[in-house]
Amino acid sequence: MSKKILVTGGAGFIGSHVVDRLLTEGKEVICLDNFDAYYDPAIKHSNIKLASKNKNFKLIEGDIRDGELIKRILSEESIDYIIHEAAQAGVRASVRDPRKVHEVNTTGTLNILEAVLNSSVKKIVNASSSSVYGKVKYLPFDEEHPKNPVSPYGASKLAAEHYCRVFSELYGLKITSLRYFTVYGPRMRPDLAISIFTRKALSNEPIEIFGDGTKTRDFTYIDDAVSATTMAMKKGSNEAYNIGGGTRISVNGLAKKIIEITGSKSKIMYFQNVKGDAEHTLADVSKAEKEPGWKPRININDGLRKFIGEFKIAQERRMK
Repeated sequence: MSKKILVTGGAGFIGSHVVDRLLTEGKEVICLDNFDAYYDPAIKHSNIKLASKNKNFKLIEGDIRDGELIKRILSEESIDYIIHEAAQAGVRASVRDPRKVHEVNTTGTLNILEAVLNSSVKKIVNASSSSVYGKVKYLPFDEEHPKNPVSPYGASKLAAEHYCRVFSELYGLKITSLRYFTVYGPRMRPDLAISIFTRKALSNEPIEIFGDGTKTRDFTYIDDAVSATTMAMKKGSNEAYNIGGGTRISVNGLAKKIIEITGSKSKIMYFQNVKGDAEHTLADVSKAEKEPGWKPRININDGLRKFIGEFKIAQERRMK
């Protein structure tokens, strides 16, 4: 009998790629998504267009803030594993609306944990974020680095992690949390830097950078993030693991690299810094390399070329 897996946020960027990977492996997948209007819901529907044709795929439109719905799904569907990707994304959006990010990311996670207590679920993989670290004490971040989030988003993800740890220790649930470091690739949100820079570069429009561009980021290609996620279903202890590329690039460097790859005539323009963004991120992934045995395969140069190639194809399709 194939394993049945609930993927929350399964129509989103990372979630939809996880769904595709699981279906390729012959798993039965229940996708739970609320198609929130934070960005165009049509993008999410497009993300699962191929999956929806698979007989092992089922879509449930609903919200993780609805605890009774979660309990009903676990009861009726006999779920074996949960990959919890659903979240209210957006560091800057969380600064504008901290309550919503708490209700979705923290209370929503608590709803899942409570529902699992009386279910057949064997393990939960919880999608966390490098935003839990916040202020830099040292680089690279190992998992023991102090946690001082600088945004409500980071705080909500850290609180969700704490609930996962407590439920694991108190009730014996098997839960692995993955701290993703800025995942990018096809289907990524249109409001993220790589998407915006690529769109501007292909149109030869100015690329806008907030601050002086010296902030650095560790970027993780989507295929690597998905591999870590599916691997964590079978391996990995009841702890948190960094999932990152293991290198970093400045925002200036990122913009210049995209301009170079696209052959763009875009100029870089600078604007006032915004609150809530971490200064630097860089993952120490040695813990994940030991267990569950994961390491990144795709570097930023290759990943950007793959993404930009896919972006062009998608853009051409839309124009036809």
